[in-house]
Amino acid sequence: QAQLVESGGGLVQAGGSLRLSCAASGSIFSINAMGWYRQAPEKQRELVATITSGGSTNYADSVKGRFTISRDNAKNTVYLQMVSLKPEDTAVYYCNAHFRRREYGPMYNYWGQGTQVTVSS
Repeated sequence: QAQLVESGGGLVQAGGSLRLSCAASGSIFSINAMGWYRQAPEKQRELVATITSGGSTNYADSVKGRFTISRDNAKNTVYLQMVSLKPEDTAVYYCNAHFRRREYGPMYNYWGQGTQVTVSS
C-alpha cells in the first residue's frame, strides 16, 4: 500500500501566504508526475499545478505568478508555495501522484485526503 499525506492548510487573510506539503510513503518504486488540485464548494475539482520527475511544471492560469510547485525526490514530497492569496483560492487542496510500485510495473494514480485552505477577505 501507499499513501499521500498533506499538511499546511489553514486560514489566512487575503494577500497572505501558505505552503502546502505532501509526502508519499509506502510501497513506492518510483514517482512520475506529482501535482495539486483543488475543489471549491459546489464546483468541480480543478488542476492547480503539476510537476514531473524532471522538474517541468504546469500551472493553471488563475495561479500563475502567485503559486510555485516544487518537489524533493529524495523525500518523495511535493510542495505548493502560495502567495498573494485571494478569497477565490478558498478550496480543499488535494495532492496527486503517479507512481510505480516496482520496476516496469503498472502506473498507479493516488490522491491525498485533502487539506482545507480558506482565504478571508
